[in-house]
Amino acid sequence: MEYLHAALEAARNTPPLFLLAICAATLIGMSLVLYITIYLVAPIPRPPRPSEKTYSYIDSNGKVSDNNQLPCWYDKYTAEKKASQHTNQSSKNPAIEPPSVFVSVVIPAYNEEDRLKIMLTEAVAYLESEFSTSPLHSKSTTASKKPSKTSSANGSLSTPSSSSSPPSGYEILLVSDGSTDSTVSTALSFARSSPSPQTIRVVSLTQNRGKGGAVTHGLRHVRGAYAIFADADGASRFSDLGSLLSSCKTAQVSDPAGLSRGVAVGSRAHLVRSDAVVKRSFLRNMLMHGFHVFLRVLTPPRTARIGDTQCGFKLFSRESLGDIVPYMHSEGWIFDVEMLMLAESAGVPVVEVPVGWKEVGGSKLNVVRDSLGMAWGLAVLRMAWGVGVYGRW
Repeated sequence: MEYLHAALEAARNTPPLFLLAICAATLIGMSLVLYITIYLVAPIPRPPRPSEKTYSYIDSNGKVSDNNQLPCWYDKYTAEKKASQHTNQSSKNPAIEPPSVFVSVVIPAYNEEDRLKIMLTEAVAYLESEFSTSPLHSKSTTASKKPSKTSSANGSLSTPSSSSSPPSGYEILLVSDGSTDSTVSTALSFARSSPSPQTIRVVSLTQNRGKGGAVTHGLRHVRGAYAIFADADGASRFSDLGSLLSSCKTAQVSDPAGLSRGVAVGSRAHLVRSDAVVKRSFLRNMLMHGFHVFLRVLTPPRTARIGDTQCGFKLFSRESLGDIVPYMHSEGWIFDVEMLMLAESAGVPVVEVPVGWKEVGGSKLNVVRDSLGMAWGLAVLRMAWGVGVYGRW
């Protein structure tokens, strides 16, 4: 008590300006320590290696063609953006180079030799029926058929008579995330027997980056007017791509900046009380609900209102990619949240769309470890953006 009394007396006798200076120095020191700590723990993605910017595909002779250079809108976009900053030109984002196909599908895959074929079979069947340039497969080229909601989403945006419409067709970019099994050969084998072998491009990352890293890498190289990433397990009903396209088109119209940006998020929130979720273990459901509470506390308002941020089925208009992909840092499971936060901060309209979904065995998710990892990743992510370790340029 005597020491405390002496300290209070000393404080009373100290000039107020000196006390203010001490408080200010303490706050600055604590802020500096916090910044350095976040800087040290926040993930910084490694640059892609030269071989990772190439792809393999099945050529017209049925043989594997390797080391083909991937087109990359990202490199040109970032170079133009940085050049405009150095020359003090307009802060407006440069235009992304025009699309050459209607929709790009990015599939991140890590050791998925057992589940990949089923997913690709469903995806290609739908893509061929809706977006193939072949008159034998494309619904949009069959005049006798009444357009469905899905085909109208494609047809209304890709009518040949419209000079401003995006092109037709599709591509699949399968990104093997450092797989050690036969994921790559399984994908190429499937492509060889598919209706349009050359639409499937296989990219091999030399080292595992995580799902977020694989998705981001793929999105840097898409050629589509729209780009969707879909999990390799085939849990999401792929035909719901039509609903995402229609909803994304509506979001583009409502873009406050008038730039036709839009993101459509596949959601399983409507399935919370279904058998697929109820039959999960108590621990998994408890961790899921706990993560959602944590998410609502740490994320900005519009992202917090999204019922399902983690569904691996998200669609982006090409115009929205420049506000999201160049600023991605998360390469683990939490990358979806960073994408949505980036969209929100840039004013990109985001719409949540219910999709069909089923539980698929063989998941690599460790419920306890990865749930804790996601919570930690989200906290670091939020603080890194909050204190300025991450930022837009």
